Amino acid sequence: MFMNQLIPKNYLVASYPNRGISFVEGSGMYLREKSGEKYLDLGSNYGVSIFGYVHPAITKALTNQINSLVSLHGSFNNPLRSEAARELVAKCKGKMSRVFFSNSGAEAIEAALKFACLSTGKQHFIALKNSYHGKTLGALSATSGDKYRHAFEPLVWDFSHLSITDHQLLASAVTENTAAFLLEPVQGEGGIHVFKEADMKFVQKLCDEKNILLIVDEIQTGVGRTGKFLASEHYGLQPDIICLGKGIAGGIPIGVTLVSEEIALKVPVHIHTSTFGGNPLASAGILAVLAEFENTSLLKHITEMGDYFLRELKTIKSNKIKEARGIGLMLALELYENATSTLKALQQNHIIAIPAGSNIVRFLPSYLITKKEIDLLIATLKRIFNYV
Repeated sequence: MFMNQLIPKNYLVASYPNRGISFVEGSGMYLREKSGEKYLDLGSNYGVSIFGYVHPAITKALTNQINSLVSLHGSFNNPLRSEAARELVAKCKGKMSRVFFSNSGAEAIEAALKFACLSTGKQHFIALKNSYHGKTLGALSATSGDKYRHAFEPLVWDFSHLSITDHQLLASAVTENTAAFLLEPVQGEGGIHVFKEADMKFVQKLCDEKNILLIVDEIQTGVGRTGKFLASEHYGLQPDIICLGKGIAGGIPIGVTLVSEEIALKVPVHIHTSTFGGNPLASAGILAVLAEFENTSLLKHITEMGDYFLRELKTIKSNKIKEARGIGLMLALELYENATSTLKALQQNHIIAIPAGSNIVRFLPSYLITKKEIDLLIATLKRIFNYV
């Protein structure tokens, strides 16, 4: 995708595209090469660095915990783990009552599927076309399309992938063996698709009427990304299970699966555990991140910057651009051509963006973003697309 590796020999499995650049330091919204050259990161490490790099309060909390206790198995109690779980339950509200900690978004999905199966005794699931829920085998069953699935089929779980706009087909897909409906409130990897409220309300009604669980994947959309703590709040959804990940622990690997009390009581001891899940370091990160949301203007800032960002993206006119779309600080520029050349051109101008599919430039900036950084990007894009 990008230039060849910069070191003579690469000892890593080549499962990632190589962007051809090496970063050794981060600060605020910027990443730096060893030479000192800095790049504006508008992908925030694929949505992980939501408060930028080396955030003072978060870094202090993590550093203090490293000097105290980094890891502790879940069979032992730890006050930070308990407090982090309590705060997450309070923040997510609704039916949420208990928390299972793991180490990645895919692991959070794996736990959600197993808990839904344990709770209902059923093993069929419904998900949406264009969805992305991870690449481990269970999560991959939930992920739509042949791109990641084909080499590993048949997969673990029985999933029906359908369009959210086809209400009749969605209703007819529910069988006696359907455990749950799994969805992203805004599709991320699938191209930043924001759903209509009427379609989301139909899904909620369907789950209620058919007595199936609603699992909401908030791994990319949650923790403020769309201007509310959970993107599902935009639609008034009442999920039975919520999955979180990405930046919720301040950059420490994390997966969070929140469940209702009814579901939690049906999960036996030993049946699903994680050696590193809920370790004190990640728990300290969670508490530090949630403390940032005590600033009551934060979500307002995300909404205002997101609205401004989208308006400015829409001012760029080019026969290469199909559409600008998104919500909050989760935005996309869909092109009529492959996005690689645009990503490369931005990188050459010291701006990092990320793809979402083959023809979409995705922006997941840090919540620190201001109009200054947005204006810099827009001016750069206008040069790239020869817009006057």
